[in-house]
Amino acid sequence: MSTSTRITLDPLDLAGIDDLLTPEEKAVRSSVRQMCEERIQPYVADWFEQGTLPDPRGLAKELGSLGVLGMHLEGYGCAGMSATDYGLACVELEAVDSGIRSLVSVQGSLAMFAIWRWASEDVKQRWLPAMAAGQAIGCFGLTEPDHGSDPANMRTSARQDGSDWVINGRKMWITNGSIADVAVVWAQTDEGIRGFAVPTDTPGFSAPEIKHKMSLRASITSELVLDDVRVPQEYAFPEVRGLRGPLSCLNEARYGIVWGSLGAARSSLAAALSYSKDREQFGKPIAGFQLTQQKLADMNLELTKGMLLALHLGRRKDAGTLQPVQVSLGKLNNVREAIEICRTARTILGANGISLEYPVIRHMNNLESVLTYEGTVEMHTLVIGQAMTGLAAFR
Repeated sequence: MSTSTRITLDPLDLAGIDDLLTPEEKAVRSSVRQMCEERIQPYVADWFEQGTLPDPRGLAKELGSLGVLGMHLEGYGCAGMSATDYGLACVELEAVDSGIRSLVSVQGSLAMFAIWRWASEDVKQRWLPAMAAGQAIGCFGLTEPDHGSDPANMRTSARQDGSDWVINGRKMWITNGSIADVAVVWAQTDEGIRGFAVPTDTPGFSAPEIKHKMSLRASITSELVLDDVRVPQEYAFPEVRGLRGPLSCLNEARYGIVWGSLGAARSSLAAALSYSKDREQFGKPIAGFQLTQQKLADMNLELTKGMLLALHLGRRKDAGTLQPVQVSLGKLNNVREAIEICRTARTILGANGISLEYPVIRHMNNLESVLTYEGTVEMHTLVIGQAMTGLAAFR
């Protein structure tokens, strides 16, 4: 066999993981990457610095036209693509900014999935086609000011009054809250925790935006305030009771993070690699020094392992065999390693690493939020520990 043919390797994919993707999957990735590079990447550092997302509705419509909003859902105007397609899209979205991936993730994997999976047919028909097109924006109200990792003790409540439900409570750290047209709200009832699709123009509903963030600054984060918000019976999710409803949605969102966090890591590694070849010290590029190459190699190893894990979980999800503990494995590992990649990349860039002229410090700050939301390190650690030992250590 001839060995004369020389294979050119991608320095960010030395393992050749791309060979495991189908042409269709690569085409999805290419389309999302092109849109992000043209529409978002040139401006996102300024958005982050200003702490704003200037035209979220316009951006949502563009993302809807691309087909990435609820892209892994079937029917109702959704693209019906595979879980692996969705994961690859998340990588490209988060490679430009975690806030952009959060917008898509909350819209599709939390708000749309909750309605698609649990709402009545009338509610699905009312909201899902518009949400898939980006013409309506959704948010997901679970976390409260005093209850994050322990949603079973949420204080938001809903009581029946005739044929209506009346909801009172507060939700905190809600992506898309101030721009949402519909809020999926989880509340305590006499029947246990139930979900509601609440139009945000309902009297008593407000969503003040949260300011002074140092993370996810190119993303809209809000508090939800519900004061005697009255909604008809048909807006309540008819079948699901307890934490099964919200946790099913969180599992969808966590899956996207398994992939998306690697986009931030890849972007930071690419910036460090490019910078190290241009930056000269002691008469040569710093890429030529052993300690720099060790950092680059270690970052590449962790990115490679994270991508292999994400792809494996994506194939399991497409096969219908993915388990929640496996998502916890992916979320815990990939976000933790992505942050470490970003921090190491920052050291290669030196003082320039803290400048928004480069993406690294922005990704570092964003990933601090990603590490916490959709399950903290502690919670995913205990999920894995329980699966290993058969013993719950949450209390």
